[in-house]
Amino acid sequence: MRTIGWAALAAAAFAGTAAQARGDLDATIVRTTYGIPHVSADSWDGIGYGVAYAYAQDNFCLLAEEFATVRGERSMYFGPEGRVLHGSQEVDNLSSDVFMRSVIDLPRLRAGASAQGPEANQLAAGYVAGYNRFLRDAGTDGIPVECRGKPWVKPITTDDMLRLTEKQMLLASGMPFLPAIANAAPPGMPSQASAMDLPEREDMGVGSNGWAFGGEATEDGRGMVIGNPHFPWQGPNRFWQVHTTIPGTLDVMGSTLAGGPIPTLGFNRDIAWTHTVTAARHFTLYQLTLDAEHPTRYIVDGKPMEMTQRTISVPMPDGVAPVERTLYSTTYGPLVAMPQVGLAWTKDTAFAMRDANAANQRALGTWVRIARARNVDDVRKAVTETLGIPWVNTIVADRYGHAMHADVTSVPNVSAEKVAECSTPFSAFVASRLTLLDGSRSACNWTIAKGTPVPGLMPASDQAIQQRSDSVTNSNDSYWLSNASAPHAQLSPILGAWGTPVSLRTRANFQETGAMLAIGPMTRERAKALAFSNRSLAAEMTVDPLLSICDSDPAAAPACGVLAGWDRRFETDSRGAYLFDTFWEKVADRPDLWATPFDAADPVNTPRDLNTQGKAGTELLAALVASAKEIEERGIALDAPWGEVQVAPRNGERIAIHGGPGTAGVLNVQIAQPIPGGVTPVHGTSYIQIVGFDEDGPVADAILSYSESTNPASPHYADQTEAYSVKAWNRLPFSPEEIAAAQEGEALHIEE
Repeated sequence: MRTIGWAALAAAAFAGTAAQARGDLDATIVRTTYGIPHVSADSWDGIGYGVAYAYAQDNFCLLAEEFATVRGERSMYFGPEGRVLHGSQEVDNLSSDVFMRSVIDLPRLRAGASAQGPEANQLAAGYVAGYNRFLRDAGTDGIPVECRGKPWVKPITTDDMLRLTEKQMLLASGMPFLPAIANAAPPGMPSQASAMDLPEREDMGVGSNGWAFGGEATEDGRGMVIGNPHFPWQGPNRFWQVHTTIPGTLDVMGSTLAGGPIPTLGFNRDIAWTHTVTAARHFTLYQLTLDAEHPTRYIVDGKPMEMTQRTISVPMPDGVAPVERTLYSTTYGPLVAMPQVGLAWTKDTAFAMRDANAANQRALGTWVRIARARNVDDVRKAVTETLGIPWVNTIVADRYGHAMHADVTSVPNVSAEKVAECSTPFSAFVASRLTLLDGSRSACNWTIAKGTPVPGLMPASDQAIQQRSDSVTNSNDSYWLSNASAPHAQLSPILGAWGTPVSLRTRANFQETGAMLAIGPMTRERAKALAFSNRSLAAEMTVDPLLSICDSDPAAAPACGVLAGWDRRFETDSRGAYLFDTFWEKVADRPDLWATPFDAADPVNTPRDLNTQGKAGTELLAALVASAKEIEERGIALDAPWGEVQVAPRNGERIAIHGGPGTAGVLNVQIAQPIPGGVTPVHGTSYIQIVGFDEDGPVADAILSYSESTNPASPHYADQTEAYSVKAWNRLPFSPEEIAAAQEGEALHIEE
């Protein structure tokens, strides 16, 4: 008789909606250069089992804490006033717990688990078993010292996987609004609202560059992908490299996030893909008209509707009574309160959020289909049929020379006409950051189209796809410029801006890519240079004009001298980069910065021409002088090499890090925060891959900037960071022969 394993027990938690996992579990883990695990198994749950075990070997404490976070237990274990980072937004633990316990709807997720597909459910069930197996094998002494003996280190269940996946789905919508949802209260109740502004896309703490080159643009006529996602250097949104194989069924390598059982960007034998955060909006806010006598009653089509009330109980530490908070929801979704920006809950008005990614249980199934794709058309079908990709563009090329950019995600079906017809007097004030509709009319709810997996989602036919044989790219601007020579037709504003200025990073991308292709076809060496391009377009556009007026302010002479000798790059040996970075932060948003305005017919080259006339020039030099003073007060030389300023501290060493701010038009993005003696990256370039194909399969060079492990005791805590510092690429082993040749240490076989 077969033994019923952990995975089968976990799958049973889906209440019969998912395929049962296998009773026996086994997986083999082989590590190659930099500790990259290659996990092989004969079943989907076996892959989940092995991947979870390998991930726990590298990042156990990070993952264990994340499970405590999504269970809404941070207050109990870390104190309610402690802080946690969600994306790039730091919030208090109590607000985080209230959000997790209210917005993550476990009964709904359990009931909808079958939408993931049998493979996805088996992967998740196996992941539970693999994590718990590691916990048993490690014992108390085998747990990393950072979380050894902590009460939040405990076995997980399938519910934990559902919670973790839901949190990732909400990263571009509900999560940036976390304090506004967790602290919303009706008038007359104690105000819990925190002082948060309307979130920007940057509040997710994510970004990226991605390129796909078709056969017309490459030397060998085959496709090539460059992926350079800009993701956090700390926390559960760090990438982790892995290769997963089920003989005859699955063979895919790349990277994934905490809790991901297969690569969510990477390559197989025939395709390579990457993702960039889309400019589309994955939620809408609704302005509610309230019954003045009952602030928890709202009016739709003239009829009153009662808000749903739910009391959330958050456990506290040391036997203190739980904190209880009553939250409210509507037919659209939860209440949102940000009084400091006008989104206040008054006796007349309130605001609710409807989120297209709430209970999106199609994403993992979509990535399973992508992982098994054999060409670009297979990927196109996966993303368009499921609408399961939550908040990222998909950029893909295949061995046959086809390339595609698909800005197709789980997005509200709201047309330009509906946005206009359903606007409120307040909509225009927030239009640059979110879409606000009239909640008093049911006609303003999302339009239901035939054939979508969830009612109210925008069909893929109304979203943006560019499939070409030359090249497509994206650096987080909207769908309209995937290829500068072929702008996309205008679509709904819910998908992003059209015909408006793009970022300096996007402009740098098109300029540098165009210059390389003008020389000749894209080669691997050119691709490497493009991925690690540390040129600053902002510097190239502004430094010389700025230097031309330096004589008008003697106080600017030292700083001007440093900028005159700077190479306009953010390489580790660049002297003057920190001065320009500090200066650019002060002036980049000036409304009078450019003399030549934006021209929609030339978005790659406008606006331009630094305005140095009169008051504008005087204030630019004043900002430069102030920047120099700040740097000197920090004890840093104005001409210090960038690699001595921007560093990654690792076990007492300071590893030089190249790359700079995307706002300065640097493709190789590193966004840093101050530390003693300099700055350190907090998010930016992470898993960089360059993938092409030969007659035998994929040819992939890659590096993970912050290394595989977060455990300071691991040999893979800093090894790839040191390689990134000197731009040393790693040729990834993919075939069995290549893996055997690169193997380090003994293979690990686990089973139960």
